[in-house]
Amino acid sequence: MAKTTHKPSPATEAYDAGMAMVLAHPIFGPLARRVNWVRSAASSQCPAAGWLVVRRDSCIHVHPKRHAPADEWAFILARGVLSYAMELFQSDRGDWSQWTAACDVVTTRFLASVKFGQCPADMQMAADAPSWDEDRWYRQFAESGTPAWVQALGLAGPKATSLQSPEAWTERPTAFVRHGHTQASQTWREVFAAGIANSVTQAVEIAAGTRTALGGENRSAPRSTTERARSWFIGSFPLLGAMVAAFDILEDAELCRREEIMVGAVDETLRTIYLNPAAGLTEQETRFVLAHEILHVALRHMGRRQGRDAYLWNVACDYVINDWLIQMQVGSPPALGLLHDLELRGLSAEEVYDRIVVDLRRMRKLLTLAGRQGDMLDRRLSIGQPPFTDLDAFYKEQLGKGLMLHESQGRGLLPAGLLEEIRALLQPPIPWEVELARWFDHHFPPIDTRRTYARLSRRQSATPDIPRPHVGPDPRWLEGRTFGVVLDTSGSMDRHTLAKALGSIASYAQAKEVPAVRVVCCDAAPYDMGYMEAQDIAHRVEIKGRGGTVLQPAITLLEGSADFPKDGPLLIITDADCDRLDVRRSHAYLLPAGRRLPFVPRGDIFYMT
Repeated sequence: MAKTTHKPSPATEAYDAGMAMVLAHPIFGPLARRVNWVRSAASSQCPAAGWLVVRRDSCIHVHPKRHAPADEWAFILARGVLSYAMELFQSDRGDWSQWTAACDVVTTRFLASVKFGQCPADMQMAADAPSWDEDRWYRQFAESGTPAWVQALGLAGPKATSLQSPEAWTERPTAFVRHGHTQASQTWREVFAAGIANSVTQAVEIAAGTRTALGGENRSAPRSTTERARSWFIGSFPLLGAMVAAFDILEDAELCRREEIMVGAVDETLRTIYLNPAAGLTEQETRFVLAHEILHVALRHMGRRQGRDAYLWNVACDYVINDWLIQMQVGSPPALGLLHDLELRGLSAEEVYDRIVVDLRRMRKLLTLAGRQGDMLDRRLSIGQPPFTDLDAFYKEQLGKGLMLHESQGRGLLPAGLLEEIRALLQPPIPWEVELARWFDHHFPPIDTRRTYARLSRRQSATPDIPRPHVGPDPRWLEGRTFGVVLDTSGSMDRHTLAKALGSIASYAQAKEVPAVRVVCCDAAPYDMGYMEAQDIAHRVEIKGRGGTVLQPAITLLEGSADFPKDGPLLIITDADCDRLDVRRSHAYLLPAGRRLPFVPRGDIFYMT
């Protein structure tokens, strides 16, 4: 005997179609899946003249036999779940009927604003209704009563409230249907907010052509792992979101093979990140690699190299960046491995570099994300022309926006070292002349003046019989007020650099009332120029030598000179093309921009630009 099937009634078919529209919507679908739906004739508590009743215990009782089109059912069901999303069950309201009427106005207006479903003809809102929230409407109804057009918005009929009254909040449903699973860890408000964010994302995808319609995943064109990772930064990690959005991501296996890029690399001039598809990165690993490359650019590692070995500097930066990303739990490290050492935690890239250069043989065997080359690509020379925009200004602006959004949205804590570097980058750089002036301020404080009768001042003509004291600098302050200048006059030093350095030293020495300066030129041997007045340094110094570079004899000469103060500071002007120096007193170095000493200095360094 053939088995007979019962065809659902037209009312049920329309209801099911309306429920399907709700479940497919990015905002209302997650809410509807958390609700217990009661529609059986034996269990539903919905009045005969109503559509549905929303209960506080996440249960909605629907009229089991009401006839309506599917789009009207979608409108009504969405209004029901909005009662939970907007947290409208508030027991402190005095008149429950007026409160639920205010909630009916708000949910109806919201559905009309998002243009979802079709509002039934008998539930149309007044055209001139103001855009108030539920509290404002409730106060209005308490003062003036509930208008007839508001009473028509009720989901439970003209003589019942849409929301279950507080007196019945302890009751439980006897039979229900739940469409899908629920996440108990999320609140209604969190699910609602996530739904709105998902709706916005889908709308953007529709505009971009990657999605054909607003709704379920089967209507969206599949996105690659890289696209999902990029979207995660833009939507969930604002610190780097603006930077990631500004870069093109190129996945070309042939290009990466030709350029020997093992996993990834970045070119800040072309604003391009290169990912090797052959690496087989997961979405979490792609997030890590994207953040790694973006931080190279954001923290201006290319410009901070300052004459260091390019590959070892890249390795040092990798150690620092990888540790920060692991602490922040941004994605997961690639399975192929990466540079990470807990002993280097808390150190800057410059400090890590100074540590690893002592073992060049082992360090040159390490691999970056681009293999046995640095993953910071520098193509400025091959381009043949400077970039159209100021890269430093552009990337600092994007990083500053990201930090502001990260902190304003409370997205969590950042490693102290990363936060310190970001804020240091966002501060305008101090000109080297100002830094040099501070060095002079430290070593040569202002001279105190004193009044003395040992040398009388001129007498005033009005009172010629009254002697006046002389006011002038204390001679004791002038004793030993000098410093030594060790001038590298080797053939590698540029004359323009020497002129610039000597001019700055002369002007600051005069400003600080330094009567004389001890100058020693040095190339392969020292040439003591003796003491010179500050104003004569910039114009009358005769450059001697222009041979090789050996600066230690000049420093030893000054430190052992009997007529040079024991606490007199030294200012060493060189192009850094020298051997290790042993300076036993306070000192500073004045170097051309981009040069770096081949040893760890103990004194201050000023870079001339």
